[in-house]
Amino acid sequence: MDIAEVAKRAGVPASTLRFYEEKGLIASLGRQGERRRFAPGVLDQLALIALGQSAGFTLDEIRSMFAADGAPAIDRQLLLAKAEELDGTIKRLRAMSRGLRHAAACPAPSHAECPTFQRLVKAAASSAHARKYNKAEPGRRRR
Repeated sequence: MDIAEVAKRAGVPASTLRFYEEKGLIASLGRQGERRRFAPGVLDQLALIALGQSAGFTLDEIRSMFAADGAPAIDRQLLLAKAEELDGTIKRLRAMSRGLRHAAACPAPSHAECPTFQRLVKAAASSAHARKYNKAEPGRRRR
């Protein structure tokens, strides 16, 4: 398949395909004239890349999930770690949603007087500080 057909069938621009090839996520078979050619299996690779991105994997992490021939070689521990990370994110977002819903319906005269809203603000500030701290020290693992 040429690059235009792959782009159309995968629903991504040709520039994305060229970028993925440059990053080592996919490989072309070569060129026919000015156009890159790809094996039909590239569509499966692109679907896995899209799934990985949806789950929050980096392109480098996704690249590590493919063998040299483009076949999936997925590290199950990496999947488990990402699932646990997502569970933590979901838990924090649910708490945030509950806090926002409470603040929206809180009978207190102002949000400054609402203890639940104040806890939400403090938790958000603490979380922002922790993210900044963990980014500043690459050896520390984010929770």
